[in-house]
Amino acid sequence: MNTFERIYAVVRRIPRGTVATYGQVALLAGNPRWARVVGYALHANPDPEGIPCYRVVTKDGRTSSAFAFGGADVQRALLEADGIGFTPDGRVDMAKYQWEGL
Repeated sequence: MNTFERIYAVVRRIPRGTVATYGQVALLAGNPRWARVVGYALHANPDPEGIPCYRVVTKDGRTSSAFAFGGADVQRALLEADGIGFTPDGRVDMAKYQWEGL
């Protein structure tokens, strides 16, 4: 299994109603130094329906301004549709919604 496939396998496991960080996905995929690689893999997502890359956010709960499927507003809308709540400053409430997938 190549690096991107390992990353996609982790992202597929993120349950609806939760988010993971780039670093968390990297660690679960086998290398905690792959956070940037996770970003590259998600940008190249070959199956947006099956690999919910919108559930990956920064460690402080920010959505990606470079979100591959329409920008941060689209990512936020997808997360809200999953039941994810945001703080007044526009970040995911990580204390409440971060996946405990470690």
